[in-house]
Amino acid sequence: MKKEIITSIILTIVCILFFTGIYPAIVWGIAQLAPNHGNGIIIKAGDGKVYYENIAESFTKDNYFWSRPSAVNYNANGSGGSNKGPDNPELLNLVQARIDTFLAHNPDVKKSDIPVDMVTASGSGLDPHISVQAALIQDSRIARARGLSKDVVDELVRIHIEKPFGIGPEYVNVLKLNIDLDKLNK
Repeated sequence: MKKEIITSIILTIVCILFFTGIYPAIVWGIAQLAPNHGNGIIIKAGDGKVYYENIAESFTKDNYFWSRPSAVNYNANGSGGSNKGPDNPELLNLVQARIDTFLAHNPDVKKSDIPVDMVTASGSGLDPHISVQAALIQDSRIARARGLSKDVVDELVRIHIEKPFGIGPEYVNVLKLNIDLDKLNK
């Protein structure tokens, strides 16, 4: 028994040293090779505000493309999902409320056409991207609110379509799209 206790203590000390010192140092070193040294990609908007390209922002006005909902209220200090299952009554009520809000602001959209990413949060709660379908379904609302033609808004969305690094669907960065939307109106 003494042998197992000593082995457990040694393993605990090794794990503590590795996971609190060595592993973070390796990750930090790799991050130093990335653009902006692992501090994220900074975008400066026309109004002088500074944003991070890879962290979602909350957009709720009718003249902007809306972001995907966030389970952490877009707070980048901690990421996470709601951890509620697909049959959880709280989650179902929340999704229904999001659907109702979306339909109220987008009266020309049918409930069955709303993309899932417009009413459910991502796993991190900070996903800055929406699907191309989620962007295009909002174009009529934005065109009306900004006094633009729907074709102009559609073209702006198409310019902002990004392709994944490997497999997966195309997506749109909402922050970049909204910044260019503001530039378009000026």
